[in-house]
Amino acid sequence: MKQKLIITLVCIGLIGLIVLKLFSNKRKINEKNQPASAENIRIPVTVAAVTDSIQQIGIVKTGMLAPFKEAKVLSVSSGNVQRLLFNLGDNAHQGQTLAVIDTRLLQLDLQKSVSNVSKLRKDLLTYSELLTGNAATREKVDEIRQNYNDAVNQEAQLERQIADASIKAPTSGIIGAKKVEEGMYVAAGTEIATIVNLSQLKVQVNLTEAEVYQVALGQKIRLTTDVYPDSSFSGTVTFISPQANEAYNYQVEITAANDTKAPLRSGTFVYADFSRKTSQKVLLIPREALNASTQDASVYVVKDGKAVLRKIKAGAEYGSNIQVIDGLQPGEQVITSGQINLKDGSLINVSK
Repeated sequence: MKQKLIITLVCIGLIGLIVLKLFSNKRKINEKNQPASAENIRIPVTVAAVTDSIQQIGIVKTGMLAPFKEAKVLSVSSGNVQRLLFNLGDNAHQGQTLAVIDTRLLQLDLQKSVSNVSKLRKDLLTYSELLTGNAATREKVDEIRQNYNDAVNQEAQLERQIADASIKAPTSGIIGAKKVEEGMYVAAGTEIATIVNLSQLKVQVNLTEAEVYQVALGQKIRLTTDVYPDSSFSGTVTFISPQANEAYNYQVEITAANDTKAPLRSGTFVYADFSRKTSQKVLLIPREALNASTQDASVYVVKDGKAVLRKIKAGAEYGSNIQVIDGLQPGEQVITSGQINLKDGSLINVSK
């Protein structure tokens, strides 16, 4: 009996020890599975310092040459093209007759109109004299006078239509397109040809906000092309857009004379060098530090072990770096990688 009691007590003790051990293990497991406090998570990042740098102010933009003037030659009257007096590539002078529309029907109408005007003029004189002797009424004389004025206007209109049948060049230049052939019927407003004036050329380029304030009207611009790699051309800034487009760019137009020894054609790509040969101290940060575009720029700045989001104003690009116009000071550190996991105030761990 005594032996059974001892065995029972031993079993109870073993069971108690097992329960305590299992409870201890469960508590350790629970503690291990307990999520770490978010306040203690430090996100690994890399950083770079905001640096002062002396940079050469230089803006080189790619543009396309366009003709100084380009005009479409339009038919004012309708009819068949009786004569074409030009070929593709011909040099045309302003006021030169380029085409003649058939006016034979208009000529017949004009002859009838001239006869009608002559008749009505005589009738008006006759009835005016009769009115003086009270042999005609005022209403009859007024009616003939109105008919006479309408006939004179019709005659003038026909003369104008016949004159418009000679289609003249609106500007001087080279015939760049020929749209009709002799014998074709054309309606009023039909394009006959296109004249391109290449005595001067213009280049249109787009500048950013930071760049456009470094350019002035009348500024001399050096132009180069791949067509003439050993030559350069001088241009002048003749237009600066007062308003940015949807892409926040400003259109600038450069006018240049076309060198007869090295002629350029419309559509040729050129490089416009806006450099002024001056230097300027600028603040630079790596391009990868930006969280958004240069138009809505922001960066994370390292402060007291945290990532602090800060708005900045970005300027021109210099290689892999970008200028900071406002929002940062020299020596501050900006985060260059790991931003995707950050929010304003996140704890960080700077990787070396």
